[in-house]
Amino acid sequence: MALPENPKRIYLSPPHMGADELELVKEAFATNWIAPLGPHVDAFERELGDYVGHGRVLALSSGTAALSLSARLLNIGPGDFVLCPSLTFVATIAPFIQAGAFPVFVDSDPATWNLSPRALENAVKTLSERRRKVKAVILVNLYGQPCDMDPLLEICAQYDAAVIEDAAESLGATYKGRQTGTFGRYGVFSFNGNKIITTGGGGALLADESAIDKARFWSTQARDKAPWYQHTDLGYNFRLSNVLAAIGRGQLRLIEDR
Repeated sequence: MALPENPKRIYLSPPHMGADELELVKEAFATNWIAPLGPHVDAFERELGDYVGHGRVLALSSGTAALSLSARLLNIGPGDFVLCPSLTFVATIAPFIQAGAFPVFVDSDPATWNLSPRALENAVKTLSERRRKVKAVILVNLYGQPCDMDPLLEICAQYDAAVIEDAAESLGATYKGRQTGTFGRYGVFSFNGNKIITTGGGGALLADESAIDKARFWSTQARDKAPWYQHTDLGYNFRLSNVLAAIGRGQLRLIEDR
């Protein structure tokens, strides 16, 4: 049986440009900062950090890139168990499966559509009894609705599981007065075209200073500080471009309106 056609599609968050984005992009062109990195990237990281109240921000090519770096920062690999909600997008868990981890999908709370504290506690307890260590729990703020953070964080702390907050869709939302993306060891934002603000494509990682320094190194091809191309580690091409960061700066100025 075919589903009836919906004459009016409801978008997650349709992209909308303000007055400043084009001027900031023109500035990037005028100064010839077209390649990845540049002054707009630096400014976007500062301004985003100021907005959410977290000083250490790394602008990246996508939210998925931020999740991949989180997996590496936690040294997640074969044999590790990573828990996430059953109601989410594939990017939430794909980087961890690619790292070799075993995914465990946990039921959602019907009141929030996010990870159920009761289901999480049952899952972690069951795995613990089977001597399966939970390496990380990914908390997803689905459609911008924050998780019920307090009980979830308490469970994760009790079982020593690292928290990754997938706040891809919730920039600007708060839980008990605190900005989302700042609750876990690592926070992740997305600036894809269907997010609260967009850079066309992009994301950000929030973490402590040491983790951001490592992630910054890996995300720029892990290039050593040398006068030639030298690499003692393998990295990624994950950084945001200066042009896209210019768009993000203009978008961020209007986030409260969004």
